[in-house]
Amino acid sequence: MAPTIAPVNTSTEFPSATGVVIIGGGIIGLTAALALAERNIAVVVLEKGRIAGEQSSRNLGWVRKTSRHAHDIPLALAADRLWAQMPGRVGADVGYRQEGIMFVARNEAQMAMHEGWLKSVEHLSLDSQLLSHREIAQRVPGGQGEWAGGIYTASDARAEPTLASSAIARAAMALGVVIIEQCAVRTLQMSAGKVSGVVTEKGEIRCDQVLLAGGMWSRRFLGNLGVSLPTLALTCSVLRTHPMQGPTEIAVGAPDFSFRKHKDGGFIITQRGKLDAFLTLDHLLLARQYMPQFRAQRSVLNVSLGKYFFNDLALSRRWSADSISPFERVRTQDPAANPRLNNDAMNNLKAAWPVFEQARIAQAWAGTIDVTPDSNPVIGPVEKIPGLTVATGFSGHGFGTSPAAGQLAADLISGHPPIIDPSPYRFDRF
Repeated sequence: MAPTIAPVNTSTEFPSATGVVIIGGGIIGLTAALALAERNIAVVVLEKGRIAGEQSSRNLGWVRKTSRHAHDIPLALAADRLWAQMPGRVGADVGYRQEGIMFVARNEAQMAMHEGWLKSVEHLSLDSQLLSHREIAQRVPGGQGEWAGGIYTASDARAEPTLASSAIARAAMALGVVIIEQCAVRTLQMSAGKVSGVVTEKGEIRCDQVLLAGGMWSRRFLGNLGVSLPTLALTCSVLRTHPMQGPTEIAVGAPDFSFRKHKDGGFIITQRGKLDAFLTLDHLLLARQYMPQFRAQRSVLNVSLGKYFFNDLALSRRWSADSISPFERVRTQDPAANPRLNNDAMNNLKAAWPVFEQARIAQAWAGTIDVTPDSNPVIGPVEKIPGLTVATGFSGHGFGTSPAAGQLAADLISGHPPIIDPSPYRFDRF
């Protein structure tokens, strides 16, 4: 069962024209809408289902710099600053707490990876530090794990996915943004070689520019326009406990589990060592491009062929503006949680911190992550379609970087100096 997000009363009106149309009402589209509205740019956000109904409300809520690629850290640093400002900016609690994130290692090989990452980012002057077994026990007491060491970044944080998108949406609407749910965009309108509007299931909207922030659906939308975006879907299973006395406010990631405090006093837990990779036609089409990543992460992927392959195959890859699109047939991607992976996570966590023996499961869910071959998002214009900008493929990092990613997309659309160098995220790097 999916997490329940804070309700938002969105628009029942359908405008004929606006400045920017944003396709996708997840947290990236909403943060971009807020940034544009703060610049007095008219925005309409179109969501095929409910805002934040997919991965934006189903992720773990981590806001981290630790273990990111060096060229991705400027975006995370900018997000840190914007997350800290977010409660005042939107006038509501988004669950942001800067309590730190720690990763622990079971052996010297895993510890060497943390040491290598820290060396690769030493020029960025982060507050990350390596920890000994004793220092781990001091920060997260009550453990029985035989850790070789760990890495800790005190300035890393967390926020609540079920609060943040709703608060951002309400703030954007207060500035004039129109958000329409249950309204899928079928395709783009073009005039004189550039975007001039969108065609939706409810009619057409004229606009000057379009931002595609459709998460896992962006590849299919672009494919219908003759543009190839190499993203694939992976599924993460998650559980939440009832309120309990836990060992720390720090979020902790081990090789085969992670946990972090939830706003209600419980914990969000997942199996960090496994993701479900439900094969689809796209996995076959993009196999060569993803082969290096597959070889490096094969042990993490739970590959299977089943109903997801055939369900995906039944969805159109080409459609016209006057026909029902795949986005109307599947309003919300709602995969079932994998109980085996969640049970593994709980058992591994209990062995490491026995206090979790008292944990009672309140809820379990799964979410679909759209990943790119280099695990970095695509944020930038699509050269083949003037007037179209993309912000997608966040590879599980979208929530944490969303305030900065949305602003970067807004900067590129509005012609403002970009908040960070956008070149690592350009569309044509593939």
